[in-house]
Amino acid sequence: MGAKYSRRIFLRLSGGLAGMLALSACTPSTPSTPSLKKGAPSTATAQLVYQDWRTDYFSALAQEMLEQFHALHPNIQVFYTPDPPDLAEKMMGDFQAHSAPDVLAGCCEFFPVWAQKGFMMDLRPYVEAELSSDDRRDWDEAQYHALRLQDGTQFGLPKYHGALALYFNKDLFRGHGVPFPEKSWTHADYQSAMAAFSRDRSAPSSETVWGSMFDVSWDRIQVHVNGWGGRFVDPADPTKSRMGEPEALAAMQWLHDRIWEDHAMASRLDVRNLSVTEAFYRGRLAMVEDGSWSLKTILENADFDIGVTSFPAGPARRVTMATTDGFGIFKYTRYPEAAWELLKFLISHQYGRAMARAHLLQPARASLVDEWVATVREQYPGKAAEMDLFAFAEGHTKGYSVTPEIFENQEVARNLATAAWEQMFTLGHATASVMREVSAQIDQAHERGSEERVDA
Repeated sequence: MGAKYSRRIFLRLSGGLAGMLALSACTPSTPSTPSLKKGAPSTATAQLVYQDWRTDYFSALAQEMLEQFHALHPNIQVFYTPDPPDLAEKMMGDFQAHSAPDVLAGCCEFFPVWAQKGFMMDLRPYVEAELSSDDRRDWDEAQYHALRLQDGTQFGLPKYHGALALYFNKDLFRGHGVPFPEKSWTHADYQSAMAAFSRDRSAPSSETVWGSMFDVSWDRIQVHVNGWGGRFVDPADPTKSRMGEPEALAAMQWLHDRIWEDHAMASRLDVRNLSVTEAFYRGRLAMVEDGSWSLKTILENADFDIGVTSFPAGPARRVTMATTDGFGIFKYTRYPEAAWELLKFLISHQYGRAMARAHLLQPARASLVDEWVATVREQYPGKAAEMDLFAFAEGHTKGYSVTPEIFENQEVARNLATAAWEQMFTLGHATASVMREVSAQIDQAHERGSEERVDA
């Protein structure tokens, strides 16, 4: 049987697990080729800690699926633990103390930071030895490659495929006499529709309806920049910022103006710090830029007719954001081969199906998209029947997904950009021109880092 422990408890397990985690600090292991095979006879039991999302539904899912894993691998015992609060920051301490879990989930811009700092195992030998080309082609190429560092280190493999699309409230559109969003929409169409829901910011009300809203975060802003033909990071040199170039500035200024000039997009303060998802299902937004990861929450809570369509095309090209949720292995695990067996199970078709059933998570594998759509419609036959659920998969199946662009020193870049975006989008105290200085500061930080490495 699998066991679930709090982080505090499993690190105190007597005689076994805690001791093994401590030993791993003294005996770092880098894999060469996988040697542990399914069903291989052995008298030893490898004990692993697997860390993943801190939600009740995922904890129950993990326990159920680990029972299947243990039946296949009786000589591997897996202890499940939920992510700690403040995951991105807390994990750095665990990594440095060599008390990190053996197998873990990560995402966004902080997962590559863990790899950049040398804490994630390179999965390439295992992938090349055991995964077929069909397996790799089943994943979104952009998502798969986003879990790889510039030097080729494959620090993760896809967990699920969260894709950004445009949700809309059909009831509000009907009430305002505005045509529903369509796949052919550009950002100009998007702006025109938002204008129909703009309101006077001088008299805010809990009943105010806004045209749309986006999450002020790295990847949700980047997708607009990419649609304008810009980039955050120079693809040829991850130490160089392109945030201050005209295309990037134009995209960010467009977002700023929809909030502070048109009063058509809501800022976080306009909806009293509700998430974009909650603001939408509470009827505060006619549209929202949100992902398939929010689908179950929206279907469960919205009391109106829900629509969804492809993310509007930018002036330069059509893109949509794919999340970089993945599974990885702690570089200094004592049992790399056993950890790989667990990771292989986590990226399997059966685990993908289980995540879809539990929380409607869109599978990372294209071959499971039809099953996923059927699952959503089976669970929500009324609300989901007319929704274009395939819109979430188009970036994957049609090859126009983009993923977060990561600097060599992502931590510094993220902090600088986030502070500027707070001034631009949440408070309205700055325009996109401030990003020229931010871009220069990011470059300077990388230059200082290079000089420090040379001096060392």
